[in-house]
Amino acid sequence: MIKSLDPRIDRAKLTHDAIEPLKEMDQFQTFEVFHQTKRGQQHVHVGVVHAPNADMAILYAKEQYARRGETANIWVVSSEHVSATDYFDQDIFETTPEKFHRDPASYKVMDRIKAYKERVKA
Repeated sequence: MIKSLDPRIDRAKLTHDAIEPLKEMDQFQTFEVFHQTKRGQQHVHVGVVHAPNADMAILYAKEQYARRGETANIWVVSSEHVSATDYFDQDIFETTPEKFHRDPASYKVMDRIKAYKERVKA
């Protein structure tokens, strides 16, 4: 087991074989970090960490993003598992400028409502 001066590392109970040594010119994985300030709130993307595995990524994320402020929870997600749209697919976000469906006055029901209001007044 890896012994450290930091009790958080000791609590993780990491063994020497839990971390594979890097080969020459190899790099750690990139993990996206999501932080939750209070229980029940949304997790917000706060940055990235580079780590050999998810367990170490959580430890690094705690050190990097949860030391100073209030923290309820942290998520780490390997960047290779994040899917995104391509910038040249911008047309999928275009919408029609006319939004009649959002305005209740554009529906035929408004005629009935106005007629009802006229009857009630009389």
